[in-house]
Amino acid sequence: MSWIDTKAHEALARIREAKENQVYPFFKQFESGGLHTSIDGKPIVNFSSNDYLGLTTHPKVKEASKKAVDQYSCGLSSSRVQATTVAHVELEERLADWFGYEACLLFTTGYQAMVGTIMSLADKDTTIILDNLSHACILDGTFMAAGTPRNAPEIRFFNHNSARSLRRCLRTRERKNALVCIEGIYSLDGDEANLLELLDAVDEDENAVLVCDDAHGTGTLGKGGRGIFEKYDVKDRIPVVVSTFSKTFGGIGGILLGERDVVDHVKNMARSFLFSASLPVPIVAAASTILDMLVEDGEGLVAELHEKSAYMRKSLTDIGFDLGMSDTHIMPVMCNEERKALFTHLAMLESGVMLVPIVYPGVKKGEERLRLNVTRGHSKEDMEKLLELLETYGNAFMILSGEELAPYEG
Repeated sequence: MSWIDTKAHEALARIREAKENQVYPFFKQFESGGLHTSIDGKPIVNFSSNDYLGLTTHPKVKEASKKAVDQYSCGLSSSRVQATTVAHVELEERLADWFGYEACLLFTTGYQAMVGTIMSLADKDTTIILDNLSHACILDGTFMAAGTPRNAPEIRFFNHNSARSLRRCLRTRERKNALVCIEGIYSLDGDEANLLELLDAVDEDENAVLVCDDAHGTGTLGKGGRGIFEKYDVKDRIPVVVSTFSKTFGGIGGILLGERDVVDHVKNMARSFLFSASLPVPIVAAASTILDMLVEDGEGLVAELHEKSAYMRKSLTDIGFDLGMSDTHIMPVMCNEERKALFTHLAMLESGVMLVPIVYPGVKKGEERLRLNVTRGHSKEDMEKLLELLETYGNAFMILSGEELAPYEG
């Protein structure tokens, strides 16, 4: 065996053990799309989905995608440089208008949008300042920028949601300009950014700008679903917003919003845009159709999500579950022990409900949890089933009591 075979074998020891003990929880094979699916022929209600408004499988969305296949097929066989369609440009213009920004650029994934934006804006005169709970796309964009020969930015981290810590980073940085990167909602903890205080800290520095990754806020925050900047009415203070189609917009793809020159700069500089295949038009058509729904009744759709979220939050806390820092529709069920998270996931899945466990290294040891996302598409019956099962297994696996499980004998 070569060294790469040895490296892979050694690195997979923990995964092999989990599979041997039949507790490996990932890569389950869905047999249909949507919040109601099946795995191995068994009906499953998915409570770990990011389909926050439940529109991914709407008949209008599917029909729009089918028509786009007839016109454009599934791919354009090149990057946007030479594979841009009328549909791409029309959706970019509509999104810029709906969000209220001057320009929009579509990437093939949200991950690529953030990576490309950071790498295009940061240089040797920049300090990138990150919340210490930043998503992998923000971290990877930062580390790639830091690896750019002769043009690498400085990197600083501030304590999660702490304006005081951010001010310290801004004050002590070694480069002229500062690019502060935050998220609207942090997906593992379900808490909003401390946006107003963080913006105050940024605004005090004339050479600092804020970039917000609002992937989980789009479609869920603000009266019309435009995101955290709409909720707090601060769009004019956030020059760059990055979002995605993989949550509310029912597909895959990235969104960059900003002033036209900034967006055009990224468009012509971002390697993750220039050297990646163009977003398939059926996905563009699906997102465009969901945008129609948001334009028509965004307030009603978001209000329904918030109503279900409030019901679920109250029910879970009344039972006695710890939801960590969550103050949104994303509610981590804290287990604080890997085995509790894994066993509860398996028991719930056998009973027809999916709650994906998040364990180390996704979170710190002792902070293991189940991913629970409430969506507008979940019915009252779905939620009642979840609550009943979760209370049963929360007691069985001592999540509610906080006691330790007995040693696992295998």
